[in-house]
Amino acid sequence: MGVRDFWERHGAPRLIKFACGAKPVRELREKVVPLARGEVFELGCGGGINQQLYDRAAITRYAGIDPGDKLLDYARAEAARKGWLADIRRGVGEAIPFPDDSFDTAVCTFTMCSVVDQTQVLREMRRILRPGGRLLFLEHGRAPEPKVARWQDRIEPWWKPVMGGCHLTRPITSAVAAGGFAVEPLGERYLPGMPRPLAWMEWGVGRKAGL
Repeated sequence: MGVRDFWERHGAPRLIKFACGAKPVRELREKVVPLARGEVFELGCGGGINQQLYDRAAITRYAGIDPGDKLLDYARAEAARKGWLADIRRGVGEAIPFPDDSFDTAVCTFTMCSVVDQTQVLREMRRILRPGGRLLFLEHGRAPEPKVARWQDRIEPWWKPVMGGCHLTRPITSAVAAGGFAVEPLGERYLPGMPRPLAWMEWGVGRKAGL
């Protein structure tokens, strides 16, 4: 196993879990994840961090996918600690392994940055939601200030290999809207204590058209 393979299998998952579980990030998750209701699908469930925040009384079914084996181990361990049945599978957002109209809520936190095809992933999440279903999103992405965005362009080629393919320059709320969702923005800001090129956050609700 080469250094790159070792990092991608063992180093990056641990670094991602640590960074995504930091207190300022968790405080943003607390604004979004507890809104989930009914049958819930989570994209990028690896790490299991969001499972700590779901309102168990409001959820009738939980399922999630992640492409990383190590991160899936974390997610399954967290499900065992929570004591609920969880359908956690290896998979990618471009081909979600569930039928059309399967879920009431889809949750996507700090995952859209690292998918291969953002447009296809949004199309898939819309497909698996029932009419009127909601996509809860919390993501980091392209900053609104041109100076900060230029720094993101410079840093991204070096950032991606270290952080599991994470992009710094992808749009967030506008991409969700372009994916066919009626968007209700809930907030946006730079996360305090972080360099601005890494710190722009947006969160909100996207609703699939229908009754």
